Amino acid sequence: MSRDQATEVRATSAGGVDVGEVTTRYLLYGLLPSWFVPGLADWMMHRRTRIEDTAGTKESVIHSLMMAEVGIPIAATLRYEVNPALLAVQLGGAAVHEATALWDVRTAVDSGREVRPIEQHIHSFLESLPFGALASLMCLHADQVRSLLRGGRGDPDAWRLVPRRRPLSRAYLAGVAAAIGTCVLLPYGEELLRCRRAARRNKKRATSDEARWRATKGR
Repeated sequence: MSRDQATEVRATSAGGVDVGEVTTRYLLYGLLPSWFVPGLADWMMHRRTRIEDTAGTKESVIHSLMMAEVGIPIAATLRYEVNPALLAVQLGGAAVHEATALWDVRTAVDSGREVRPIEQHIHSFLESLPFGALASLMCLHADQVRSLLRGGRGDPDAWRLVPRRRPLSRAYLAGVAAAIGTCVLLPYGEELLRCRRAARRNKKRATSDEARWRATKGR
């Protein structure tokens, strides 16, 4: 399809609606908020399968790492203009997140924690949403994608993070921060704390059992 044909199709299907504006609103008020739902559901599955008694702290730390791998690109996108530098951060975060997701599942399986079909389905959302968001953003900023492929040649700001010309409202950013705190930091912080407590209990129990065994052996 030629560029003129694509423009004609876009104009016809949009019916006068600004497709770029609609897509941006979808990303900000649709996709990003929906991201928190499977994240919270995944935490519930970890709790239901008693992560603290199986993979424990190791898997919980991996979950925190995955949140950072997604959270840093999101925070940068909300703060800075889309350019080659930001696209590189987003693409790097998506790639590292995918690799960490494989490590996460392997850790859970090796520990004996049951990864149920519903949890696997939840994972499919958590893995696909970053790519869906990134694909939409790249379509909105095709010129910056081309600049990235050219190595940013001719653009002095290509490889630095540039603050948004039209900053997002403080109310929106506060809402996102509240959602992150409620649906990410609190539940996964609780998970990590629960795993650490279980690890300390197990260590204390093992020390006590070893002391009793030594005392019995010495008689």
